[in-house]
Amino acid sequence: MDRETCSPTGSKSDRGRVRVVVFCSGPRIERGVKEFLCRLEDEPKIDLLAVYCQSRGRGPVSVMADLFARRGILAIPIILLQSGTAIAGWLMPSASERAWRRRAEVLSKRIEFLPDIHDPAVLRKVRELAPDIGLVYGAPILKPALFEIPRSGTLGIHHGRLPDYRGKKTTFWAIYNGEPEATVTIQKITAELDLGEVLKEGSVPIGGLSYGKVWDRLEALGLKLFLAAIFEATKPDPVFIVKPGKPGKLYYDPKIRDLLRYYWSYIHGKVSRQPRLGVGG
Repeated sequence: MDRETCSPTGSKSDRGRVRVVVFCSGPRIERGVKEFLCRLEDEPKIDLLAVYCQSRGRGPVSVMADLFARRGILAIPIILLQSGTAIAGWLMPSASERAWRRRAEVLSKRIEFLPDIHDPAVLRKVRELAPDIGLVYGAPILKPALFEIPRSGTLGIHHGRLPDYRGKKTTFWAIYNGEPEATVTIQKITAELDLGEVLKEGSVPIGGLSYGKVWDRLEALGLKLFLAAIFEATKPDPVFIVKPGKPGKLYYDPKIRDLLRYYWSYIHGKVSRQPRLGVGG
């Protein structure tokens, strides 16, 4: 079946598919979210009903404003890097970007940018869709009024080992702290940040690789685990991974001095170079 011929609303007459809604954020659909949406659209056992993206604007100006709000002065090099990457990607698109372009018109009819995804009108729309499960990929912190609507709850992807690495930029902090591997986790969303039950987790070796290479490998693994977690979570008795121990440190965006220390260590070969690989759940 050609998935690009589906109806604009994403509704299907076929039974047995898992009905999902996706929550994300930002003035544009980021690379990882694009690939995730394409994977969902390609999966014959999944119905992608709608995508709700929280953002107060769209376009280049909104993208820059969002970066400055989140990263401060660090937004300047990020904007320059992203601009160069965008131009290169347009001239020589990757396989995932070509897949996105083929599906963009159809998928865009199901993507809605909103200033507040917790608005009562949005909650009503989600309830009317009657999703089996909600999926979070880069969304703001969700409230119970939203993440409890889907029949099987809501899952989120977290690029960090739980419960040790909670919060933001945990892949960076794992490398910064000299961990031998970086971990990606698929968890159920709860009212407590990064303390939900874990369905899937996996890791990739750091082994002296740059942050960008570790992130690319971790993101690819995370997409695979996220899809598997959807089917596990919607079973009558899903199996969760027991995560003993107390909640770990809550991490935040690194400051300039943290980035400088990381690059200094990387240049001088002080970051971890122990290649290990493990996948759980």
